Amino acid sequence: MVIYGMSMQDGVMEGIENEHREIGPPSSPVPYVPSFDLDIWRELSATVSVRDYEPGDESAWLRCHVLSFLDTAYFDAVERTKPRITAPGFELVAIARADGVVGMLDLAVKDATATIETLAVHPDHRSQGIARKLLEEAGDRALRLGAETIEAWTRDDPGALKWYRDNGFSESDHYLHVYADLYVDVQEPDRAIGERRPGLKPVKVFLHATIKEESSLREQFARVHVCRRFSKRLTP
Repeated sequence: MVIYGMSMQDGVMEGIENEHREIGPPSSPVPYVPSFDLDIWRELSATVSVRDYEPGDESAWLRCHVLSFLDTAYFDAVERTKPRITAPGFELVAIARADGVVGMLDLAVKDATATIETLAVHPDHRSQGIARKLLEEAGDRALRLGAETIEAWTRDDPGALKWYRDNGFSESDHYLHVYADLYVDVQEPDRAIGERRPGLKPVKVFLHATIKEESSLREQFARVHVCRRFSKRLTP
């Protein structure tokens, strides 16, 4: 499964980002219990390596990104160029001996918080421990950079939610991603904006909303996602 989709940097509704940033890290680390066979992990270590992203990886990264997200709630999150992560953040890729780029993790680091911007695994290589391997490398590096907490924002894919919980993350803040689409319901875009500008006809609109509006918005729009924060304390 795709573990993580868009981050909070993908167009934040005014006020939501500050509200989330102020909540701070969890009060105590969540115990981590491995849930996979040690022999599988050894085989993975021999066939898949994790390294820094390089400019020459871009085409393979983009192909892997599209395929990884295609069967998830982020199916239309298509990138044509790789988003860049500024220092001290970093970009990792998982490289399979025969298949090239099969996974990716981008991590932004600001003060004591490390934020996963993208974490995904190619559909042909899922359930092999690749995402966990990327996460472990990212966590070790983030600690060395002074981060105390690692967090991610994701939607409502059951597999992704389970993966975060299985890897010791705690769920906290929530807000909504709302899509208004003329081709789903001709009235949706007008419901979203309230009033048109002269000469402009809204066709598709992407919006953020607070979680308290969920019931009302689900009655008005066909596509509504709960975006939620997962976080855990980093420990040496």
